[in-house]
Amino acid sequence: MSAKPDTASATETYDLVIVSNRLPVDRVIDDDGNADWRPSPGGLVAALEPVMRSQDGIWIGWAGVSGEEVEPFEADGINILPVPLSEQELQEYYEGFSNDTLWPLYHDVIAQPSFHREWWESYVKVNRRFADAAAGAAARGAVVWVHDYQLQLVPAMLRETRPDLVIGFFNHIPFPPYGIYSQLPWRRQIIDGLLGADVIGFQRVADAGNFSRAVRRLKGYETRGPIIEVPIDSDDPEAGSHRHVTTNRHGGLARTVLARAFPISIDADKYQELARRPDIQARAREIREELGNPETIMLGVDRLDYTKGIGHRLKAFGELLRDGDLSAEDVTLVQVASPSRERVETYRQLRDEIELTVGRINGDYSTLGHSAIAYLHHGYPREEMVALYLAADVMLVTALRDGMNLVAKEYVASRVDDDGVLILSEFAGASDELRQALLINPHDIEGLKESILQAVAMPKRDRTRRMRALRKKVLTNDVARWSASFLDALTRAAHGDHPLQNPMVNRR
Repeated sequence: MSAKPDTASATETYDLVIVSNRLPVDRVIDDDGNADWRPSPGGLVAALEPVMRSQDGIWIGWAGVSGEEVEPFEADGINILPVPLSEQELQEYYEGFSNDTLWPLYHDVIAQPSFHREWWESYVKVNRRFADAAAGAAARGAVVWVHDYQLQLVPAMLRETRPDLVIGFFNHIPFPPYGIYSQLPWRRQIIDGLLGADVIGFQRVADAGNFSRAVRRLKGYETRGPIIEVPIDSDDPEAGSHRHVTTNRHGGLARTVLARAFPISIDADKYQELARRPDIQARAREIREELGNPETIMLGVDRLDYTKGIGHRLKAFGELLRDGDLSAEDVTLVQVASPSRERVETYRQLRDEIELTVGRINGDYSTLGHSAIAYLHHGYPREEMVALYLAADVMLVTALRDGMNLVAKEYVASRVDDDGVLILSEFAGASDELRQALLINPHDIEGLKESILQAVAMPKRDRTRRMRALRKKVLTNDVARWSASFLDALTRAAHGDHPLQNPMVNRR
């Protein structure tokens, strides 16, 4: 990827501003020590790159390097504005409050969250820096789209300084029920931060409902379906500049906020295109041969995270081998566990636990020619992942809590042969759409074992019927449709349309 300095980015303003914790590019150093930038993997980048180029927007985020100022630049047609983070801020704002407080709390306290005031203070400070960068880059009346749990205070900070802006926020992870959310000492501040947006997007209808209930409990604001009425002080000189101003049932002024589900998806056509390439299909056959040509290959692909239920699937698989319902001669489990947050102690402990379990199962049940589990603790390029998807007869998604889980959709999009079985946790957002998968409760080990046996024995006719239905859903609701629907809601906000008149409100 070519990158060139663009000092004008520091002073120019833009009609579209994307704000996320990380930039859509990663810095790489070549053998000669020269730095360059390459596109980051992930659905968000794929979804927004075309929009950014067509609208000449700017993307604001951290460059991935602590303690270093990076000048604004252009990369592959996208204007980039880096936000600096010190090493201490990286520890307190990102590894601390974002990933050791909010992440476990929002994922149903699967791990115990930590509450430290110093982390919160750093979170506020960094959110202010992101908000100031967005305010400086946004043209009059611009659309600003903020992403994810690391930046939940930015919408209100922007609303305070730039009430002319149209502000959207999308939460990529779950939003927890009130009984869990209420544990957060700064629960009201987070709600106030999010309510600065005109449109707040969630992965699931249940998440949007949890947010609205939290608003009612903590703020006492009126809600009507997806609409939240945020009171406005009539003496505020900026009251007339707010969008969607209405009169509430008490006769006061209120700004309306739309909070509803916009389930994210993938670039399905890209996965189909890769899956049809002869070299990738040949690689899929080669993978099967490397594994000893077992009758059934099961696949798990996850970040090494305690929310993914990796231990639960290993337990179920180990018991099936123990009881003789499966044998390592016939069935191999491939587990790709890409490294994640390895500076956080909880994640280091998880890796040790998973690798001990894999070693025990392999020691007990592998043979000279067949390993029970092929465990791979590193990431792979997209081409290799598609080959793995094509090689796998059964895909295991056993998340204990997941905003969406795009791996499930990637597997479906890659199966251009209309074959394969998806086992999918009902606690992943993807289960709302992918109803033809074998839906499971990962905590129910006996139920998970039964679903694995059902998938292994499923006739070809049933596999084809289910996969065709799944593929129709994924190909129709792709990432382009997701970004278009959210930006449509923001565009309507820009034109002053009342959110209740938005035809997207009741669409799934």
